[in-house]
Amino acid sequence: MLSGLNFVREMSFLAVTVRMLSAVFCGGFIGLEREFKRRPAGFRTHILIALGAAITMLTNLYLYQVMHLYTDISRLGAQAIAGIGFIGAGTIIVTKRHRVKGLTTAAGLWTAAIIGLVCGAGYLELAFFTTALVLIAELLLVRLEYYLKTKAEQAHLYVEYRKAAAIERILAMLKEKGFSVSDLEISRSADESEGPLFSAVLALQIHRTQTVDELVLDLQRLEDVTKVEET
Repeated sequence: MLSGLNFVREMSFLAVTVRMLSAVFCGGFIGLEREFKRRPAGFRTHILIALGAAITMLTNLYLYQVMHLYTDISRLGAQAIAGIGFIGAGTIIVTKRHRVKGLTTAAGLWTAAIIGLVCGAGYLELAFFTTALVLIAELLLVRLEYYLKTKAEQAHLYVEYRKAAAIERILAMLKEKGFSVSDLEISRSADESEGPLFSAVLALQIHRTQTVDELVLDLQRLEDVTKVEET
């Protein structure tokens, strides 16, 4: 730890002020990145969460160091870490294509809360360093993530067909168009009026040059195929 910041680890008015302002600073910087990307939880939300966590930790320390109430000084901080999950869950949504969004924002809120606890404890070096790492992950590593996603992304298709042999034509068309199947589930159900009905769920690896919409139209034209949709 830096010896120049030893005064922050006291319970003086100056030390408490610096800890709270550090929580606002760290939470605000993380929130700015989310704000620019128009995510559900932005600048003010991250500040309030980090500040609230800092106050929680400061209250813990006050009860122990000033009031001399010898209890578990980590209890309030542990409850803050667990409780932030309820707020983070509110930022996670599942789209109509069954894709999950908001996980990064939820993780950022959870991390901002812990950074607030660290600021409240007076360990500012760790708080600032962690904030820098979070910003690097959200601003720089996101480009690497986007590159990997555009190189190979996964799509799921639901296909219904009348004859078992139709699956062979489906797989042949996928191979012809350059799609690779990473997973395949086939089921069969009985239809009293028209006989057996087969269905398949296919997980495909797609690339930037390929479009799922065109593939769906082509599969619908195959013989015995009754329904094709992306899930």
